[in-house]
Amino acid sequence: MQDSQASGSQPPSRRGFFLGAATVGVAAAAVTALPKVAPSPDASAASPEPKPAPEKGGGYSLSEHVKRYYKTASA
Repeated sequence: MQDSQASGSQPPSRRGFFLGAATVGVAAAAVTALPKVAPSPDASAASPEPKPAPEKGGGYSLSEHVKRYYKTASA
């Protein structure tokens, strides 16, 4: 009698899928439950301060990522 594990690669099974999904769920719950790690002071210094919101509304500004979007959307 042959061992089913020795036959090489087998097609994916539902059992393996659900085992993987359960593992991902447990990992996500563990990450959520762990205490938060304080960011290093260097990380906060690297990100620039956001511009204050305009007093009369109209918070749109033509930033670099907006320009990049317009460039890719027009192509």
